[in-house]
Amino acid sequence: MSFRKLKPHCAGCSDATSASAEKKKGSPYQQDDSPQCGKRVRYTDLPEEIWQHIHSLMPLRDAARAAIVSHAFLHSWRHRPNLTFSFRTVCSINCATDFTKTVDHIMRKHSGIGVKALTIDLDPFYNTKSSSYLDSWLQIAVTPRIQELTLVLARFTEPIAKSYYNFPCSLLSDGSGSLIQLLHLCCCTFRPTAKLGCFGSLKRLHLISVHISGDELGCLLSGSVALEQLRLKHCHEIIYVKVPFLLQQLSYIEVYDCRQLQVIESKAPNVRSLRFTNEQLPSISPNLETATIVSSGEMVNECTIPSKFLHLKYLHIALSGINIFPSYDYFSLVSFLDAAPSLETFILDVTSRHTENDSIFVESLHLRQMPEHRHDNLRNVKITCFRSAKSLVELTCHILKNTSVECLTLDTTCGLYTCSTSTIGKCFPMTKDALVEAPKALFAIATYIEGKVPSAVKLNIVPPCSRCHAIEF
Repeated sequence: MSFRKLKPHCAGCSDATSASAEKKKGSPYQQDDSPQCGKRVRYTDLPEEIWQHIHSLMPLRDAARAAIVSHAFLHSWRHRPNLTFSFRTVCSINCATDFTKTVDHIMRKHSGIGVKALTIDLDPFYNTKSSSYLDSWLQIAVTPRIQELTLVLARFTEPIAKSYYNFPCSLLSDGSGSLIQLLHLCCCTFRPTAKLGCFGSLKRLHLISVHISGDELGCLLSGSVALEQLRLKHCHEIIYVKVPFLLQQLSYIEVYDCRQLQVIESKAPNVRSLRFTNEQLPSISPNLETATIVSSGEMVNECTIPSKFLHLKYLHIALSGINIFPSYDYFSLVSFLDAAPSLETFILDVTSRHTENDSIFVESLHLRQMPEHRHDNLRNVKITCFRSAKSLVELTCHILKNTSVECLTLDTTCGLYTCSTSTIGKCFPMTKDALVEAPKALFAIATYIEGKVPSAVKLNIVPPCSRCHAIEF
């Protein structure tokens, strides 16, 4: 890309006719003064679209400054396609200026024409007075050309109910939402209805701490035939989620702490990955290939497997809430292995806290077995925070006897990172209770497990790091 610097014309110059011609065909991108005669030097070789593209690539701070000193960039600023307003972008322009007033000043100078991506992150500036400003900004920027819309009012998960902003769904009606590919809403009320219309281009839907019911979500999903990714976090009004068959492109569903949720009924044929963190295990798609379940031991202990997962190859269960339900029966997880005959990788995260009564050293006379249950496709198994619980030893022995496992890792630490891999040069911290339990877990492995490991199986035993986890008595 190049541009031509035209010769400045001073009084008395012989080429006045040429100068007049240049003036007639000039563009708004003509500026800068000549140090020789004070007349303006024109840059005319670049079309307006190129200048707008250059300006659109600038960070918000630099684009705003350029618009102040340049009439050319001021014109481009009013048509800027990507707008991101956050503490980082706005306060870098003028930290002494009120955030809301600064954004309002910028938006009122924007034509609203050509906005493709809008991000408004009001954390930590949002309050009840912000609603009227938000209505105005969205009215300007949300047009039929918008493709990405992100609205974050706060990052804490349970804001005061009266402070919830009512998202104006009418802005997305009559085709205004037909090109949206990303809709990310955080800490607001969103009430879509059947009248909202079709979101035929929507690929990613993220709702975090949003007041929305299962029926309202269904209205939104029914018109989102291109949806690929669905994320729901802290949406406590949702009791059920019905994913229709027409969502042929949907491959990933993530549900995190939606407390009232009881059922996920998915008829979408191509859902391959599920990440679920909740107190109830719902009915989910049988076509899953990967699944991550993060929940309390009570939920997993009481659940019944809703169906066979014939295609499931990767299963990660993180029992993060066993502190509330310490006497968890890990052996019951065999039911998950039975439900997934194609399973190849199984990862289990347990807690280090437990009661002394569930230790194998308290009752070791009888170890339960299920010899008729085979899991021939299972190849890799990893258990982190391994401890001396009898039911956990039983589960491990069952896997060794009834699978074709090739690699078994028993990690007595939290398994997140070690001093050799972390940037801080230290292992992930362990509680004193976990450090006291680790030697018992290692002794349980040596006593009840190591002798049952076939020669073809690679056994990895991970003890606490002696350098980072020295116990002070």
